[in-house]
Amino acid sequence: MHWILVFIGGGMGSMLRYFISQQLLHSKHFPWATLMSNVLATALLALLVVYLKSGDKPSWLLPLIGVGFCGGFSTFSTFSAENVQLFEQGQWALLTVNILLSLGAGFGVFLVVSRINTPN
Repeated sequence: MHWILVFIGGGMGSMLRYFISQQLLHSKHFPWATLMSNVLATALLALLVVYLKSGDKPSWLLPLIGVGFCGGFSTFSTFSAENVQLFEQGQWALLTVNILLSLGAGFGVFLVVSRINTPN
């Protein structure tokens, strides 16, 4: 039955990602919307992981939020496509910044959130 939760969460996450890309962060020079979606999804997943480690929690949270919402909200495929586009345009500096910033921010956010919210 968890597949329904993944389906619902994934749809909500995808809709939010689409809204951000269309309404909030439209830039033809740098993929800010994808970066924002991926970092926010990573932060939310880190919070969820820490929360789930802190005791007996409802089993529906991980499929709904962790797999579904965060999976739909983040997007490795768009990240890859935008990097190929920057590569083909010869935008070496923007390509490098996007890759390093996305990976560094994702890793850093997860690390910081998981350390700050880890129960003692």
